[in-house]
Amino acid sequence: MENVKYTYQLEFTNGREEEFKIELDNISLTPVQSESSKLPSWTELEFNKCTGCPLSLKYTHCPLAVQLAPLVDTLKDVTSIEKTKVTVTLDERIVYKNTSAQEGISSMMGIITAVSGCPLTEFFKPMARFHLPFANMEETFYRAASMYMLGQYYRWQNNMSADMDMKGLTQYYSNVAKVNHGMAARLRATQREDSAVNALVLLDMFVKSMPDAIEPFLEELKPLFEPYRREQHIF
Repeated sequence: MENVKYTYQLEFTNGREEEFKIELDNISLTPVQSESSKLPSWTELEFNKCTGCPLSLKYTHCPLAVQLAPLVDTLKDVTSIEKTKVTVTLDERIVYKNTSAQEGISSMMGIITAVSGCPLTEFFKPMARFHLPFANMEETFYRAASMYMLGQYYRWQNNMSADMDMKGLTQYYSNVAKVNHGMAARLRATQREDSAVNALVLLDMFVKSMPDAIEPFLEELKPLFEPYRREQHIF
């Protein structure tokens, strides 16, 4: 089976073009790109370390910061509102969108955050595997809830407890909010334009809205699942 590959091409109005290739191992979903031998100081683990980071001092660098460094440093002179045509190549389709630089960067950051090796974000690897570029809030909620419940099914298969109330999903998102806050602090401490920071802010909008919005959203979806809620014998 081939590795999972995503390509983001950004075309700016001044003629500049940048291309970013994300390649993941098809089983573990870990990035297969080689890491730079010279990492910027803002990637060091203790530099604006995230609140609640579980990594010990044997880690010299933050794994998420390391994975974000090539993207952030390449686009360090790009402003968040700069008009950009983003082309995303994935699996058997190509997605285009004329948008802001921050939205294109935010979409890439969503994948990188999930697969970076950060223990607080690894639960979102399935969403990275079935990446949906530029997903709106409803699509993101649906994918997150579906992912979480499939995870509970696999726990049930292993004779482990299953969280049918989905309380754990809000905790996952709470942890990711801490990661986003810490990463934004890292980036703000360096001299660069605001596209990377605002891309994180955009990503964080989904994260922070999840705990309060998930219950109403699930109620809104309930009528769509009426066939599943009827007593019937189909086997």
